[in-house]
Amino acid sequence: MARPLTLLGLVIVSVFLLMAVFGPLIAPYPFDAIIRGAARLPPSPEHLFGTDRLGRDVFSRVLWGAREIIAIPGIATALAVGFGTIIGLATGYLGGWLDEIVSRLMDSLLAIPALLLALALLGAIGSSPVGIIIVIVLLYVPIVARVIRSATLNLRSSGYIEAARLRGEPLMYILFREILPGVLPALAVESALRFSYAIFLTSSLGFLGLGVQPPTPDWGRMVSEGRESYATTPWALWFPAGAIALLVIGVNLLADGLRRILRYEGAA
Repeated sequence: MARPLTLLGLVIVSVFLLMAVFGPLIAPYPFDAIIRGAARLPPSPEHLFGTDRLGRDVFSRVLWGAREIIAIPGIATALAVGFGTIIGLATGYLGGWLDEIVSRLMDSLLAIPALLLALALLGAIGSSPVGIIIVIVLLYVPIVARVIRSATLNLRSSGYIEAARLRGEPLMYILFREILPGVLPALAVESALRFSYAIFLTSSLGFLGLGVQPPTPDWGRMVSEGRESYATTPWALWFPAGAIALLVIGVNLLADGLRRILRYEGAA
């Protein structure tokens, strides 16, 4: 096996994707079910991850929460990558005053710490899945745009771009048929990295009480609640925190493997 860590990352991410799709179907209990007489039970065959201080099955809540922790960052990352790619291609190819104005605007957003900007935006628009998606998009569009702009600057003076320009091809054709294929390796790696950071940011907001609101299970909120009762139910903290860490590690391994593969093929 040439890249075992990449394969490991792919396996981890695939398992979590299956959890997001089929988790509610295989969960032994509803995510909000309070089991009478089962509060603070340690992990056992009946409750694989134990129960929390209210008597809710932690394993079921982790399975139910996988859908939100993957869907929200996934949608937000897709939107951020889409908008960032369009902005990066346009500013990198056209240059001039457009590039100057957009670049300064992006730099001003990047100068603000991500979590601080997220807190300010969520305070203005409210905590909801849509609000979280908007925040992640606003945070990550400038980063993606800068990466794609840099890659576009390296390509816009290439011979095949000049040939397309001399043939009188329209702007959209040059951007998306000539330049975009050349920046896809950088775009693929950046997309994986943004997804990883989006998962962590979503979990952080949930930990602070600004993520998906109850009764929907949120891994970040579960970590916060588990911390409050750590002395009596440490497993209520271990398993959601471990799920977040494992998912982020899996995505990072996959992104690192993707970077190595694309660099190797590019060199070839």
